[in-house]
Amino acid sequence: MRPLEYCNGVLKLVDQTKLPLEKKIVELSTYEEIADAIKKMTVRGAPAIGVTAVYGVVVAANSINTSSKDEFFEELKKACDLIKSTRPTAVNLFWAVDRVYNKAVSNKDKSIEQIREIIEAEARLMEKEDIESNRAIGKYGNELIKQNYTILTHCNAGALATCDYGTALGVIRAAHEAGKNISVFADETRPYLQGSRLTVWELMEDNIPVTLICDNMAGHFMKEGVIDCVIVGADRIALNGDTANKIGTYSLSVLAKENNIPFYVAAPISTIDFSIESGEQIPIEERNSEEVTHIKGIRIAPEGIKVRNPAFDVTPNKYITAIITDKGIIYPPYKENIIKLKEA
Repeated sequence: MRPLEYCNGVLKLVDQTKLPLEKKIVELSTYEEIADAIKKMTVRGAPAIGVTAVYGVVVAANSINTSSKDEFFEELKKACDLIKSTRPTAVNLFWAVDRVYNKAVSNKDKSIEQIREIIEAEARLMEKEDIESNRAIGKYGNELIKQNYTILTHCNAGALATCDYGTALGVIRAAHEAGKNISVFADETRPYLQGSRLTVWELMEDNIPVTLICDNMAGHFMKEGVIDCVIVGADRIALNGDTANKIGTYSLSVLAKENNIPFYVAAPISTIDFSIESGEQIPIEERNSEEVTHIKGIRIAPEGIKVRNPAFDVTPNKYITAIITDKGIIYPPYKENIIKLKEA
């Protein structure tokens, strides 16, 4: 499942708000539409957001009608700032937009048309790199999965959250392809239900055995000895290994520690924010209260109720057994080994 495709100035996205009941493709031809799609979670998942964002920059560059380079870069910067303002937690968004913008700036001596071509080439390269990094994560993560494992996962870190294959689900797919007879328990992942709507659908499409559970059932199945390991994705990883991921991940990590179950984070190196020391510096997005009070537009809570809806939480590094990246597996001490991996 490829969640996005850019062709002839149009970005096609699988509308993930409609899955699994309807497979709808939306076609976006302005960077404002692309920014809105990120904000409204038509596309979601840190790697997929990053690549979608850079195609937004491509569309923006192609729409700027001027012969002045100063004006071109002024307008391009405005577009980049708008795209980066859509969601605050996933670092891939900022990393990706800055990378393609800086690539354009470093070629400022070339013509505007050449700069447009360079921006698109960089975006296509980043899409290709994401697919390759997911395969590498799967390869490294497969080393940690034993025969007949039952794996618990949370939210959706699959092909829909990336450009293809997935991070946490990439590990699961690699183990399945290796014939390890694995099975999966998937949390529903309230309030947006990415687990029940997206993860379960992806795994069923691949004929990987999967059982759907409510979020608050995970501890029960861990205590009963059903779960062999937990694998989740990440939206931002601090230098010390603290990890921001979908709300509810922190609770799972504590439960896994209590029950002596390995807890793995799977993410590309681009998800590591080398500029922050710990998870305390990660901004946490708070989303619309209707995601909690409504399901598919149907109200399930009393009118006027006060709501809090943080989209992410931060798992302290002490609860993380290992971080599976596209460059290898990182074990504690995280800060020391993350720096080593960066310098390698």
